[in-house]
Amino acid sequence: MGFYQHITNAWKHPNPVLLRERMTAWRQENAVTRLEHPTNLIRARSLGYKPKQGFVIARVRVIRGGRMREQLKSGRRPKTQRRKKIVNKNYQTIAEERANKRFRNCEVLNSYYVAQDGKHAWFEVILVDPQHPAVQADPVISWISDKQHRARVFRGLTSSGRKSRGLRNKGKGAEKIRPSLRAHNRTAH
Repeated sequence: MGFYQHITNAWKHPNPVLLRERMTAWRQENAVTRLEHPTNLIRARSLGYKPKQGFVIARVRVIRGGRMREQLKSGRRPKTQRRKKIVNKNYQTIAEERANKRFRNCEVLNSYYVAQDGKHAWFEVILVDPQHPAVQADPVISWISDKQHRARVFRGLTSSGRKSRGLRNKGKGAEKIRPSLRAHNRTAH
């Protein structure tokens, strides 16, 4: 069995004692922490990470829960808006946005889930510096230097952003989501 297969099996069935120790240490860190190496190397490499200059890995801690609208205190009519969950964005998109606010000169390439407990969820975000000469010289990743990819995480262009926009669906039942909900509502019928 190769080295990558060992890493894959270790993440499929993580050691609970080791994971608990890691999460205990991660709780003491800042909400956005820069890392030297990705925790899950195979997942990071599959999402485009390269161990070269211009690439940054950040672990982001997001608080879980608390995404309900406030309870209405007055009014007894049945038409008053009930308390419901707001889930326009998933936790992963929120983590990507916070990482990009911390590293303003970088663009978010992708991110992946690491761990969660009862209160927090951790994601590792892959960021790329588009102005770095090593990135601009690499033909695989140089597309991120183009101006149309600026602030891509805040426009929902990353993988998790496209998922929360409903762009994983195609065909029947997904007629209104392309190019966007706003563009669909703007067109005259």
